[in-house]
Amino acid sequence: MTVKLITAVIKPFKLDEVKAALEAFGVRGLTVSEASGFGRQKGHTEVYRGAEYKVDLVPKLRVEVLVDDEDAHDIIDVIVKAARTDKIGDGKVWAVPVDTVVRVRTGETGPDAL
Repeated sequence: MTVKLITAVIKPFKLDEVKAALEAFGVRGLTVSEASGFGRQKGHTEVYRGAEYKVDLVPKLRVEVLVDDEDAHDIIDVIVKAARTDKIGDGKVWAVPVDTVVRVRTGETGPDAL
């Protein structure tokens, strides 16, 4: 059995929904970090105290989950459904194979380390 790292870049206000959906699926852990970037929309303009300025990098959250390979497609679907707003900037989700995983506390490796 192999392990995959699923990474999702989502809108910050969707975190609670994504987290709840992953917990309901049975995911036991995840990592969340702040991120910023842009996609096709290339940012946007805002007005602050009468001055207009361009926001090139939009705030996002990066959610990472290590999962068994066999669950990867289902978990991607769970994240996409929970994160979707049907508006520009909803984010991206991708998966990559992981060669080695070790639980630091116990030394367990591979799927046992999840």
